[in-house]
Amino acid sequence: MRETATNLDLMVVIDKQFRETLFYGVQQMTWHLQNENHAVNHKRIRRPMRFMRLMPIYQKPDTSKPAKDHKTYPYLPGGLRVERPNQVWCADITYLPMRKGFVYLVAIMDWFARKVLAWRTSNTLKAEVCVEALNEAIHTFGPPEIMNTDQGSQFRSFA
Repeated sequence: MRETATNLDLMVVIDKQFRETLFYGVQQMTWHLQNENHAVNHKRIRRPMRFMRLMPIYQKPDTSKPAKDHKTYPYLPGGLRVERPNQVWCADITYLPMRKGFVYLVAIMDWFARKVLAWRTSNTLKAEVCVEALNEAIHTFGPPEIMNTDQGSQFRSFA
């Protein structure tokens, strides 16, 4: 398939910017080019980036992989009416994209107050970071009646 001159010009601009910001995906590239007064949308950018095989340098980590050989537990808070602080807390891990990779963020929240009680960042997905955040929340607010997490290996480890 032959590309139009307009598409080729756009590919040159995309390539130049991608070399400066290797972490830009389609949406970030679209925003950047719009800020540079290019009349484009994400559909207009996705095709040339795919054609040029431009992918951000970081991979999205899979923070929800269950540990091998761990028992799967039922979801107990289903239908529970949360009526007071410290009744149900939750914890989760996400990642924050950075210029050269990503860092993990673990947060402990109170379901009733919808407040972050403690958090930690780390460049590894070790259980100790989760334990530190949980210990800080317990030390500051007292223990919860129920602690709800997904069934990822960090939350089901011995630590």
